[in-house]
Amino acid sequence: MREIRDAVILMAGLGSRLREARAEVPKPLVPIAQRPLISYAIERLAQAGVRTLHAIVGFESERLLAGLTPLVPPEMELRPILNADWEKPNGVSLLAAEKHVSAPFFLTMADHLFEYSLLENLKQQSDLAQLNLAIDRKIDSIVDLADAMKVQTAEGRVVAIGKELADYDAIDTGVFVCPLAIFDYLKAAQRDGNYSLADGVRLMAAEGKVRAIEIGAGWWQDVDTPEMLASAQEYLRAQAANESGERQA
Repeated sequence: MREIRDAVILMAGLGSRLREARAEVPKPLVPIAQRPLISYAIERLAQAGVRTLHAIVGFESERLLAGLTPLVPPEMELRPILNADWEKPNGVSLLAAEKHVSAPFFLTMADHLFEYSLLENLKQQSDLAQLNLAIDRKIDSIVDLADAMKVQTAEGRVVAIGKELADYDAIDTGVFVCPLAIFDYLKAAQRDGNYSLADGVRLMAAEGKVRAIEIGAGWWQDVDTPEMLASAQEYLRAQAANESGERQA
């Protein structure tokens, strides 16, 4: 498997639902288990060998970058990219990276937590000519299923995606390995007035170009509301306690 040295993290938006409860800091810097939320994704990406981190910023960008920069390890270069249209859906944010990123690249969201195993599975199983999405079939474990991005799969491919899907068998974790072709599909979607990342993924899926990579028992968590934050914090604290107990044994 070819090494993946670039990653894009989308963090341009307001994060309004969590911000209502944590307005004192930008959403990616909200503390969780005594660390900034975004620090977990950065740590996992560095562990996976990423050396260039493209952070798509917008709302409160200066304040966000002031908190983000110290979290980036020495072996990783931070390259902020400003999305002036940050109020538009997240496909606009990803498209801002088009002239800056090298393929293949990881793509994730600033408000998603995930284990390293998700990245390792993607590295090992991805087809670099296609879009590769880490999917979770543990539907009963999703904290807020109504808000989750649902996925329908067939023969290892994504065939439909959307929050309102009635027929689905997995959940989009928000972690991808992307080819440069994703930008062409985002632009095609925008020509039709559709601006979300899911709109671009939907067009690729219609052509059979989105692979579904199962995460198995792997853990991840979207952190979009205070309830999701509490759930993730409980999990991370339990993990830390288990690791501490194993070291003392």
